[in-house]
Amino acid sequence: MGFFERVGRPAILAAGRSERLRRSAERLPVTRDVVHRFISGETVEQALDTVAQLRNSGRLVSVDYLGEDVTDIDMADQTVAAYLRLLDALGTRVEPADKVRPLEVSVKLSALGQALPRDGDKIALDNARVICLRAQQVGVWVTVDAEDHHTTDSTLSIVRDLRVEFDWVGTALQAYLRRTEGDCRDFAAAGARIRLCKGAYDAPASVAYRDRDDVTASYLRCLEILMAGDGYPMVASHDPVIVAAAPVMAAENGRSVADFEYQMLYGIRDAEQRRLADRGNRVRVYVPFGAQWYAYFVRRLAERPANLTFFLRALVERGH
Repeated sequence: MGFFERVGRPAILAAGRSERLRRSAERLPVTRDVVHRFISGETVEQALDTVAQLRNSGRLVSVDYLGEDVTDIDMADQTVAAYLRLLDALGTRVEPADKVRPLEVSVKLSALGQALPRDGDKIALDNARVICLRAQQVGVWVTVDAEDHHTTDSTLSIVRDLRVEFDWVGTALQAYLRRTEGDCRDFAAAGARIRLCKGAYDAPASVAYRDRDDVTASYLRCLEILMAGDGYPMVASHDPVIVAAAPVMAAENGRSVADFEYQMLYGIRDAEQRRLADRGNRVRVYVPFGAQWYAYFVRRLAERPANLTFFLRALVERGH
């Protein structure tokens, strides 16, 4: 395990949990300027501008309204209201499509009340159902994001409940968790849309692979399960090894480029996104927006040393 994985990443993720650092970062104009490399803006209008640019380049989009770990029911209600406004706006941009929806929203259940001390799971399920119903009405997909490993059982239970009524609902699974191969088998057999990512949260070795190569190996095993299954794999990775392996696995399992998609984050490897899309692949860009950007941004820094290097270099350049 390298120095970054052993020391740097845990330290950065710990900073992401610090309220003091969050408040300091959000007050610094220099930090906010650099953050816009990864975040499309703070308003629906700014997000829609980004959506339009990405769609014009032939890419698909998943929009995430930033926020998580809500512990107040009023805040959960505000999040639902924000998603409904977003979906109404996206609904005006829906185009005729085949079975794959070009527009999608991503939701974190912890932003919908999952962490509330009483009836959190039920509140999150009810709120997610409201969002899914509006999404269905306007022709937009919904994918449920993965969060800290402590929430995985609750999240997947809620996703299964949602899929009874909305079988197009997708969910994210994190390859760094040891349990994920089994979860992939279950959801692939059920024909689900699965966003497979490496994982952006810290977790102990008892439940997660900690070494970078072990995580990559787990990802490839999980991806093989999804490609061999009945669902729709969403290859959420910037790793060149995984990007190259995906079409090979697809072909081995009788899939064409229409039977899976790549997913990448807004602001990361844009040229590679364009290259893949220009070659006829489906490429969906995860577009976050909103004022509560700190936790998301810190996880992006923790994922790759290159992201941290970019951030530090930009801070130095803009500070002069």
